[in-house]
Amino acid sequence: MAIYTCGHTTPDSDSICSAISLGYLLNKIGREAIPARQGVVSPETQFILDRFGFEAPILKTEFAGEEIFITDYSDRGQAPKDIDEATIVGIVDHHKLGDITTSTPLECWIRPVGCTNTIVKEMYDFHQVEIPANIAGIMMCAILSDTVIFKSPTCTDADIKAVRELAAIAGVEDFGSVGMEMFKVKSAVEGTPVRDLILRDYKPFDMHGKDVGIGQLEVIDLAIFDSIKDELQADLDKLREENNLHTACLLLTDIMKEGSEVLVSSEDSSIFEKAFDVKLENGKVWLDGCLSRKKQVIPFLQPAFA
Repeated sequence: MAIYTCGHTTPDSDSICSAISLGYLLNKIGREAIPARQGVVSPETQFILDRFGFEAPILKTEFAGEEIFITDYSDRGQAPKDIDEATIVGIVDHHKLGDITTSTPLECWIRPVGCTNTIVKEMYDFHQVEIPANIAGIMMCAILSDTVIFKSPTCTDADIKAVRELAAIAGVEDFGSVGMEMFKVKSAVEGTPVRDLILRDYKPFDMHGKDVGIGQLEVIDLAIFDSIKDELQADLDKLREENNLHTACLLLTDIMKEGSEVLVSSEDSSIFEKAFDVKLENGKVWLDGCLSRKKQVIPFLQPAFA
């Protein structure tokens, strides 16, 4: 039986690229694997796949009776709905340990680094498997994306080392310029429905029994949202109501100014205000220096719900 390598719902570049890079590795060490994805490919991810000559992994949302190696998450809320009917053979992730449990032992590669593909690179090194140039290219791009070209507080020396080594394998001389090309693609939001923007990089969380959704859009100039910010706020309210969420947030992250304007829709906005010691104005607030949902939002917001 083939193992499916698959990331979280509403997949980002790390989720898609780690499914591909991990799938190749497993096949090389004699474990038949098929890369998969749970959702649509974002414009940034499509740019990466096109640049290095890849098709998107197969779209698959049901895994009952299958074996799955999870990439880039361990929270049940980001898993397929039938995850309990699948056999999880492994997890490779760089986030907090989630609430997925298994009935059998499994392989776990979980590290406090900036990107899942940094860990997959460690797996290649461990198994002494050579990385093809095109695989190295997508892994490099995923790390640059997740670490915001090394600006994110989640970035570690291991991420930087991995990018330099992968760039050399991929034949990329200026990985910084590739990173900026990716973020220019991310910044092209004109004509995209507001709901698609909110869900482009969106993750659901269970915070002490309260359902919370957090999306993030990373761009090189926050001004591109000026004409649609009210629409984003209104649709965030609709999303919260439709999904019976306690709180829905959208981070509008300016990678050049190195901060985020956060749009908040909540049954009780005082929880958010308490978590970050701020006062919302019309459901919005600027968080200076905030680039990472994983490290600078969730660790503060989750305890506030306790």
